[in-house]
Amino acid sequence: MQNFDDIRFYDDEEVNPALQQYVKHPMVKALLQFTFPDLEYDEIRTILADCYSIKDFQSKVIYYSVEKVLEKTSEGLSDRGFDKLDQDESYFYISNHRDILLDTSLLNYTLYNHDLVMTASAIGDNLVQKPFLAALAKLNRNFLVLRNQSPREMLKSSMRLSEYTRGLLEDSRSIWMAQREGRTKDGNDVTQQGVLKMIGMAKGDLDLLDYLAKIKIVPVSISYEFDPTDMLKMPEVLAKRMQEEYKKSANEDFNSIMQGAMGQKGRIRLNAGDVITSADLDYIREQNLSVNDQLQAVSKLIDKEIHKNYKLWPSNYIACDLLRNEERFTDKYTEKEKRQFDRRVSRRVDIKNPLALNSYLLMYANPVINKLGLNEG
Repeated sequence: MQNFDDIRFYDDEEVNPALQQYVKHPMVKALLQFTFPDLEYDEIRTILADCYSIKDFQSKVIYYSVEKVLEKTSEGLSDRGFDKLDQDESYFYISNHRDILLDTSLLNYTLYNHDLVMTASAIGDNLVQKPFLAALAKLNRNFLVLRNQSPREMLKSSMRLSEYTRGLLEDSRSIWMAQREGRTKDGNDVTQQGVLKMIGMAKGDLDLLDYLAKIKIVPVSISYEFDPTDMLKMPEVLAKRMQEEYKKSANEDFNSIMQGAMGQKGRIRLNAGDVITSADLDYIREQNLSVNDQLQAVSKLIDKEIHKNYKLWPSNYIACDLLRNEERFTDKYTEKEKRQFDRRVSRRVDIKNPLALNSYLLMYANPVINKLGLNEG
């Protein structure tokens, strides 16, 4: 049996010792006091002392952390489509990716509210270099995706990761994975073929499409009315558009985590698409495609579900009209909403810089453009 100690989350018997080890860490202490502002610290420690499993920690602490984030930084979270799922089944959720921690936290909050199996969630090891972040990740059932490897090492670790996810599914544990490596910075949500290739490595003797049907992929659309990290994403977006090399600053990911949690988001929607079944994949099978072309076709199927189910907000429609200098979607927003968005733009980018303005508007307009593409395709 393979050893997955370098990537796995905590076993239940490791949870309480880990909590006792990190309970006094300043950042952990701050998280707990944010979550339970009306409790004395000794009362909070009593709650932690009674956590003997990941389920305990998630239901007694993290659920309320997410609730507090929603209360203080959003105008509410709504969801659609999760009532179609079976409470006794595990699923492989693949979603668009906008926020380092919130995407999966909000998904699990939603699954908990619907009495569905919560996920083990993938997170890049580059995001949890600080020991307390690594501990919090493992306490919250995150497993590591190893980054910055040579091609040979990457192939080996991808195979191990695929085997690990297969084992989780066989143990009736749902999984969340983003549709791409890293967050979407420009608002254009596209599934990377390599993600599906990695997942399919553990298919064993099964046909690739049979395996992808067996794991019950559920495409999920995560939509924030306002991206609290939009300004932080701009330097990388601009560098990419100018074909320049971009290097992250030392604390960039950590700052994005904090801003993502504490920045204002407006309304939030999670929509679950239909489970991808054998019947959905039969059309691909009948085309006698190569494995790479099959993966590309499944990627497009996931994209179609994510784009179709993406909740568009006034901010998206306003950005699209501004980008195209049109008034096509004026029935989707009010004059007041447009003035508010105009102020947001002017505070975040140099509106005299055409590339910066265009890039910022695209962040919000691309989901509209993608949905229009479904209707025109």
